[in-house]
Amino acid sequence: MTLVEQRFPAGPSLSVDDLLAEVASGDRLEVGDPRVVEFLVRFARKLLAPAVARRYPELASLGFFLRRGEITKALARLETGSADVLRFPRGLVFHVPPANVDTIFVYSWALSALAGNPNVVRISSRSAGAASTVIDALNEALAEADPVIARTQRMVTYGRDDAVTAALSGACELRVIWGGDASVRTLRQFPLKPSARDVTFPDRASFAAVSVVGWRAATPEQRHDAVVGFYNDSYWFDQAACSSPRTLFWVGDASRAERDEFTTLLASVTAAKNFVVEPAMAVQKRVSAYGVAAEGHATEIRFTGNAVATLELASPDDVPREWLGVGTFPQATLDSLADLGRIVGRKDQTLSAFGFDRAELVEFVRSLGGRGIDRVVPFGKALDFAAIWDGYDLLAEFSRLTTVTV
Repeated sequence: MTLVEQRFPAGPSLSVDDLLAEVASGDRLEVGDPRVVEFLVRFARKLLAPAVARRYPELASLGFFLRRGEITKALARLETGSADVLRFPRGLVFHVPPANVDTIFVYSWALSALAGNPNVVRISSRSAGAASTVIDALNEALAEADPVIARTQRMVTYGRDDAVTAALSGACELRVIWGGDASVRTLRQFPLKPSARDVTFPDRASFAAVSVVGWRAATPEQRHDAVVGFYNDSYWFDQAACSSPRTLFWVGDASRAERDEFTTLLASVTAAKNFVVEPAMAVQKRVSAYGVAAEGHATEIRFTGNAVATLELASPDDVPREWLGVGTFPQATLDSLADLGRIVGRKDQTLSAFGFDRAELVEFVRSLGGRGIDRVVPFGKALDFAAIWDGYDLLAEFSRLTTVTV
């Protein structure tokens, strides 16, 4: 019998049957349960401690997301405004996050816990660094938490064991699958109860767009700050996050001067941040870049050290959506955002933008009619998680409604 390793709460390994029996022991939470809120706020304070935030900036973003004020705002959106509609937890939620983004599992789990659900989260054995820091902080926060947290919330690690995955899938009311098309297909082989359903986060691609007019109107300080934001969006998680921009579009009459200035600024930011490209990654970038060119999709490749590579696309329609290696940016010029609309498909998730006004961006999104782009954010905000993600209102997905009519 395969045993699962208990990471949170830290404890001895146990069988999946015992795990499910403990989580389903009869404890009940409510939507917005104050015991969960207090635990998450205490956990957030640990992530926002200067020593942690300096070492793992992405954990500061997570800590901000879980502050009391942010939690209150998220829960307020659930209010139906009708006394005839009651909201309840959905039931056991099984989360399967990716290994390549160390903190995504916490957002998913925290929102489900806020909705009052018992949760089991599978954490990859490959997760380390920030993920380990998160687990340590969770266990530290547990010391002051109501015991119901430990009884209803579990994070575990186990190897490739179909029997364990099948048992967890068969017991849950909602399965949350992150990590790409292959993960979704693999996990869908394990049946759910007829009453259960999946929330899936398959492969996505994201873009960045700069308004040439906006760039020219910006001050040198504003341009520098924009590039710092672009760096954060791109280089955290090695540009592998679904919301990290993989192609940069210049919208308007762009000259070589704007592009060169942007690239020079980006190279200086990577140097100032002491970003180091490992030799294997440097090779990966060159193989990917030359592969795009060999297929006829790029007319020029420029490397600025190992940290920045730019590719001039033969056509905006040739945008590559696969990961090419951290710091690799295909570029193209468009006459207008409407031209970007021609390119957008359902796989496209985030547009990080600089230099546009709100009216331009709203008009662009309306023109898409929902066929792609789930979120538009300023440079520097692409990786900021929100309770609405990939078009899902997650707190709503993690809860269910009962109506009472008399």
